Amino acid sequence: MTFGSPLAMQRSRSGRGRVVLVVLFMLAVLMAGAWYGWKTGWLEVHVSGLPASPVPSPSASMSQAAAQTTANLAATDAALTAAAAKVSALEQRLAELNQQAVAAAGQASQAEALLVAFAARRAIERGQPLGYLEAQLRVRFGNTQQAAVDRVIAAAQKPNTLALLNETFEKLSPQLIGGAASEGTWEWMTRQMSELFVIRHADTPSPTAESRAARVREALAGGRIDVAIAEVERMPGKDAATEWLARARDFVAAERALDQLETAALSFPPTPPVAKPAAAVATPEAAPEPSDPAV
Repeated sequence: MTFGSPLAMQRSRSGRGRVVLVVLFMLAVLMAGAWYGWKTGWLEVHVSGLPASPVPSPSASMSQAAAQTTANLAATDAALTAAAAKVSALEQRLAELNQQAVAAAGQASQAEALLVAFAARRAIERGQPLGYLEAQLRVRFGNTQQAAVDRVIAAAQKPNTLALLNETFEKLSPQLIGGAASEGTWEWMTRQMSELFVIRHADTPSPTAESRAARVREALAGGRIDVAIAEVERMPGKDAATEWLARARDFVAAERALDQLETAALSFPPTPPVAKPAAAVATPEAAPEPSDPAV
């Protein structure tokens, strides 16, 4: 068995070491190149048995973003349209409720005005003071029927009833039938002679003083003060009824003023009916189509 020299063995070992170092260096260079290629996208690594996941391109990402934006805009428009329809319905309902409230307030005011006018008439006809009704008359009718209000208030300050007029006429009737106190003998005889023979139509009332007095009583009983005044003014002793005529005319004026107030209370302008406009249905506008992104 022969053994080489120590120098030969040392050379053989150094040669093998160099080869190992060269192989390791080449492996390192290959691994570094592969790692750099994988990082920069030059190389694609596939695991056996698993499908490779596709890498989305920039154009596909932009298309998906545009589609998502369009969907969001459409949903927003639909929500705004629904909200606008609800607001419109609420506004219409509020308008109807407002008009109904105005109508109810107008009817209540009309009823209150009628009650005030009726209460004032009852007080005047009974010869009672108005009291709080005076202020109510001024509030309800002062702006539109000032003259009528003043007439009613003045009549209440000087009580004058139908019964009082009738009673006063009965006291004055002898003087009214017998003639004026200053009437002389000749005037009295002339009047008596003129009443003895009266030519008139059958449907014409008798002009005698007694007939006129009877018609005055009938007119007073029926509340026709105008007719009673007209008959008294044609009686022979009308000068004795000057005060009675003045009071009767005041009574008639007060009655007319009360009629005017009642008519004003009934003639309040009616509240217009509640208008129901057609509900506007808002249709969503088509969203503008986004421009196609550059591929």
